[in-house]
Amino acid sequence: MKEFWTSLASLMGVFAFCQSLLHAVFPPELRFATAKLFNRLFNCFSSYCYFDITEIDGVNTNELYNAVQVYLSSSASVAGSRLSLTRALNSSAFTFGLSNNDRLVDTFRGATATWEHVVTQRQAQTFSWRPLPDEKRGFTLRIEKKDKPLILQAYLDHIMDTANDIRRRNQDRLLYTNSRGGAMDSRGHPWESVPFKHPSTFDTLAMDPSKKEEIMADLRDFAEGNAFYQKTGRAWKRGYLLYGPPGTGKSSMIAAMANFLGYDIYDLELTEVHTNSELRKLLMKTTSKSIIVIEDIDCSINLTNRSSKKPPNEPPSEFRAGPGARTGPDDATANSITLSGLLNFTDGLWSCCGSERIFVFTTNRIEKLDPALLRSGRMDMHIFMSYCSFPALKILMKNYLGFDDGELDGEEDGLLKQLEEVIDEAEITPADVSELLIKNRRREKREAIKELLEVLKSRRVEKKKPGSRSAAARKKRLNEELEEEEEEEEEEQEKRALESPKDGGEAMDMCNGKEGGEKGDEN
Repeated sequence: MKEFWTSLASLMGVFAFCQSLLHAVFPPELRFATAKLFNRLFNCFSSYCYFDITEIDGVNTNELYNAVQVYLSSSASVAGSRLSLTRALNSSAFTFGLSNNDRLVDTFRGATATWEHVVTQRQAQTFSWRPLPDEKRGFTLRIEKKDKPLILQAYLDHIMDTANDIRRRNQDRLLYTNSRGGAMDSRGHPWESVPFKHPSTFDTLAMDPSKKEEIMADLRDFAEGNAFYQKTGRAWKRGYLLYGPPGTGKSSMIAAMANFLGYDIYDLELTEVHTNSELRKLLMKTTSKSIIVIEDIDCSINLTNRSSKKPPNEPPSEFRAGPGARTGPDDATANSITLSGLLNFTDGLWSCCGSERIFVFTTNRIEKLDPALLRSGRMDMHIFMSYCSFPALKILMKNYLGFDDGELDGEEDGLLKQLEEVIDEAEITPADVSELLIKNRRREKREAIKELLEVLKSRRVEKKKPGSRSAAARKKRLNEELEEEEEEEEEEQEKRALESPKDGGEAMDMCNGKEGGEKGDEN
């Protein structure tokens, strides 16, 4: 044994002497050139090509590195044996990553791509204004040379798109509001945001199932229609108008749309916006893949129907006095947002400053809106949110009382038939039904349904009383009240125009020019 260690020590000494002699005879430049030559010879005979993706590109973070890390997380969670776990800010899911010097095989269009996560120690740094991490991280991609011109660019684009989709699905939704109008904060943002936690989905939404399927199909076609909108030369946006009585689920519909698509919501409060320029500023600061909502558009600003008959001295409806001016007996201050500015917001050039955005307007009185706001291209789909129907009632009972389909069609069959007979004539909103079911959710299911049936029967009796008006009569009366309000407003504006004829003439000149521009916009 002693002879073995003696021989080994002698061999190591000879090796060290040869290494010293080699360094003395061959300079570093020659050794580097020789290693480079052997590396080139190896690459010539190799059938693979390699690409290094480092974490830091100079002094900036390499976005492709982060995208690859997110993209490989779904495959790593299945195939990896030693993984690293991270959770990003405002994210609801964990991200799996490859550990140090681990490998993963991926396929794309029939080609094989091998990823290796390379982590090495960085040399000690001298003084630096921006010190780098102690470890140098990066991914090495290996693909066959014959596949390089076919898949490389498409594969990298696929990685970036998939990573963005994964981030959007994992990231918490945000609800934005313009509480400061169009004013910028210290960071240059006019929007404030809070986490959006609304649980409404299309499964829990009280609506006819066939109608929900139609809406979901339209949303799905929109989200997947990038190539179509590019080919046809249209802006990648879509408009929805939700109208119907109060309490029919318009806000829940918006939340379900956001959760279905994974979009953020921008709740635009028009009463906080004073000029068209502020409106454009708010639009420019919205992100793609978002839903821009204007609720109760008929109550936000005074957008009178332009088709109504007006006195000759009355300016058009799109003309608005500046802040602080009175335009009616109930308006202490009026916004100078014009109808033309609102139309450009939804369908003009400024609406194209982003992509993949949805505009949603809600109203309880669709007859008050100007027809120019309702045409296709601005509001592409009109969705009537009606009173609670029998299919919607079954969904609500399933949500609040825990009924499943078997229970609804079996044991409670007699009660369900009575509910089906009375629900349409009762004209009750889903919000009212939900309140009744919430109040009785801890009671026995049959008793809760019986109480709901009694309430519906009593409402039907009230609707049939001689003194009560039918839906058509109420709608007619509502239209009459609207016409009376418009006539009173027209008389008031005519009086103001007669009291100050000079100012009225100037306003007419300004409005006539504005009206001509808007007509061109409509055409």
